[in-house]
Amino acid sequence: MSFLNIPDVFIGSTDDGHTFVVLNRRIRDADWLLTDAGFLARKHLGRTLYLLPPGTARNAHESAGDAMDGLLNHTIDIVDLSWTTRWSPDTPEADPDLRFQFTDHTVTATAETTTARSLLEQHGFALAADGSAYQPPPGLEQSHLLGAVTAAEAHAYAHGLTVHVGLGIPTPTDIPAAPRRASPVAPSPPPGPATRRRPR
Repeated sequence: MSFLNIPDVFIGSTDDGHTFVVLNRRIRDADWLLTDAGFLARKHLGRTLYLLPPGTARNAHESAGDAMDGLLNHTIDIVDLSWTTRWSPDTPEADPDLRFQFTDHTVTATAETTTARSLLEQHGFALAADGSAYQPPPGLEQSHLLGAVTAAEAHAYAHGLTVHVGLGIPTPTDIPAAPRRASPVAPSPPPGPATRRRPR
């Protein structure tokens, strides 16, 4: 299973600057919420992708924030690892303090500051033998791997660090196919408090 298929909603960025949203279950009004925020719906390998083309970081930040606000009324199971939406008027664009790079079945992390290195270690990442990058604990399933990155990324933002997450998806056409569903889609749970919300 692709890590994109784990949460109800996955928000990410392709290497060429597209912001995308993947829905892994039916969510009431999701199509309207996303298209009203400026995302374009497109069929791709058995799923509907919602895409924002490359543009200004501010526009992507605001569009994704508007969509997330609406989606949070229906689910709190949202993972946002997009680098294209990390715009802040107080933070100039620069090389990130912390960088995560997903590959086929794992992720590596590099840190530019002592604070970023300490944060990775707090989340169980260990420096590789050659000292080039940090790696998560061995043997993690994809859901736990995604959780480790999400927790470390949120922790980094709480400390004012800049983060870039590379998903290993060059363009929208490289986004993995939808999984085959063995059973009907489960009904939506009642709305609850958000566990992580983008600062606006």
